[in-house]
Amino acid sequence: MRQLADEVRAEMIDAVSQTGGHLGAGLGVVELTVALHYIFNTPEDRLIWDVGHQAYPHKILTGRRDRMRTIRQGGGLSGFTKRSESEYDPFGAAHSSTSISAALGFAVANKLSGRDGKAIAVIGDGAMSAGMAYEAMNNAAQAGNRLVVILNDNDMSIAPPVGGLSAYLARMVSSSEYLGLRSLAKKFASRLHKRFYNAASKAEEYARGMATGGTLFEELGFYYVGPIDGHNLDHLIPVLENVRDSEQGPILVHVVTKKGHGYAPAEQSADKYHGVTKFDVVSGEMAPKKAGPPSYTGVFAKALIAEAERDDRVCAITAAMPGGTGVDKFAQHFPERSFDVGIAEQHGVTFAAGLAAQGMRPFAAIYSTFLQRAFDQVVHDVAIQNLPVRFAIDRAGLVGADGQTHAGSFDVTYLATLPNMVVMAAADEAELVHMTHTAAEYDDGPIAFRYPRGNGTGVELPETPERLEIGKGRVLREGSKVAILSLGTRLGEALIAADELDAKGLPTTVADLRFAKPLDTALIRKLAATHDVLVTVEEGAIGGLGAHVLTLASDEGLLDAGLKIRTMRLPDIFQDQDDPKRQYEEAGLDAPAIVRKVLEALRHNSTHVEAGARA
Repeated sequence: MRQLADEVRAEMIDAVSQTGGHLGAGLGVVELTVALHYIFNTPEDRLIWDVGHQAYPHKILTGRRDRMRTIRQGGGLSGFTKRSESEYDPFGAAHSSTSISAALGFAVANKLSGRDGKAIAVIGDGAMSAGMAYEAMNNAAQAGNRLVVILNDNDMSIAPPVGGLSAYLARMVSSSEYLGLRSLAKKFASRLHKRFYNAASKAEEYARGMATGGTLFEELGFYYVGPIDGHNLDHLIPVLENVRDSEQGPILVHVVTKKGHGYAPAEQSADKYHGVTKFDVVSGEMAPKKAGPPSYTGVFAKALIAEAERDDRVCAITAAMPGGTGVDKFAQHFPERSFDVGIAEQHGVTFAAGLAAQGMRPFAAIYSTFLQRAFDQVVHDVAIQNLPVRFAIDRAGLVGADGQTHAGSFDVTYLATLPNMVVMAAADEAELVHMTHTAAEYDDGPIAFRYPRGNGTGVELPETPERLEIGKGRVLREGSKVAILSLGTRLGEALIAADELDAKGLPTTVADLRFAKPLDTALIRKLAATHDVLVTVEEGAIGGLGAHVLTLASDEGLLDAGLKIRTMRLPDIFQDQDDPKRQYEEAGLDAPAIVRKVLEALRHNSTHVEAGARA
């Protein structure tokens, strides 16, 4: 088994060096993964990985080794667990802290149906910063011994150091002899007065808690075992065997691991090797990034720092993604005004609401896909009270290799439906600077601005940011036949499409609306009155900009004069991972698709239009 673990680790390092992906977390659970599949009867016993990026060794061991070099690529393996990919993936996961709730569901379903099988949730301690994990644990007693939670403690100290004594204690308290003696003692104590029984039970629980460090989990209803060395198979195997065969439950096994274990570069720089690009296995050196424009995230960080230098009320909040949102750079300049709340987006949004209510200017910098987790707080704690929380929404639109679970498809739809909310979308990095400044200066209620993953377009950044007029767009080129209304970074494709349409004899106006809410109604009315067809283009789901423009057209009778309106948006599917360019081609949101949409609306084909242009 030691040899197998070494081979799995080597295979994972080699595969990820060629594809990029998540590395450190998976290296840390190699021995644990081997032990779990050895001890438990998967897939009948349901093994559920939290988040999923630590499941690469699991994929190698469950029939997917030959496809590992396709991971996170178009048509390849998902970077996370995925039900449609393997029977060994009973539950899909890419967002944090869902594993215990899901495992509880599997375990209770087995109990109710009389089926054999346990549910094992493997949750990292980072995921334990989310309240959902504790909500699940609070209800776990209903599952009895069918639920096992493995706490993969890989970068924070919540227990004494692991060593021979702790391993011995873990084996002892999970052994059938100890549990049998404990059961006998409980039966004897139950014959005593209830007060003595409760006192004896608590005494035993706290004695074990002091010896092993698990009192918190005992209070939540778990039988705690650990901590044990997650890289020592001689420690893992007997404890997991005891847990598998135990009638006690639910059980939490506390396993201490090290991110990047077994690969020196990843051990020495766990954060750097959490997610990697292609790298050289021998040296650990990653492929150099191609020179190019700054990333949108970097531009936002720099713009936010500039706002904080001008105004000491500006502060930043992130939910366990300081590097991903640029808040880490902000924190270097203003540590006392920077807050990482952990994987707790709900708390982060309401915390921001409290800051705003007390006169601060908070920026909640959260990925679009993660802000979904705090929608009720956005409604109840921010929008209804009209509090000026600034939402900086990173990873808007499609996100390439991270795929469907991380795509920022829905934020315009779920935010622009809310009264009091202002929603902006940056077309390029210069616009992002202006929108950061606009948000900082806006105190009349909540305001959000979205921007994509990756590098900007290369436009010159403004030395002095401009405060945008709320609800006002801009016209970049004027025509008379077709009007393209763009929101966000599809603007470049809209301009390319306009060139093609002009060449076909269809003079085209291109407007960057900037705001999904409030709409620039004056501009839309003007374009509707002077053009034959209006096309909206956005990198979001149905219900966003296009829906709001259609509602305006319906309310004001803009369609009565024969105006043709077409909306272009992300398709009503969850798109798989791929190169972003191919994703947008598939979604029908590139320049050729815009041209086709216009020609379709005008009931022309390209031959007729070109003939008309020549005439």
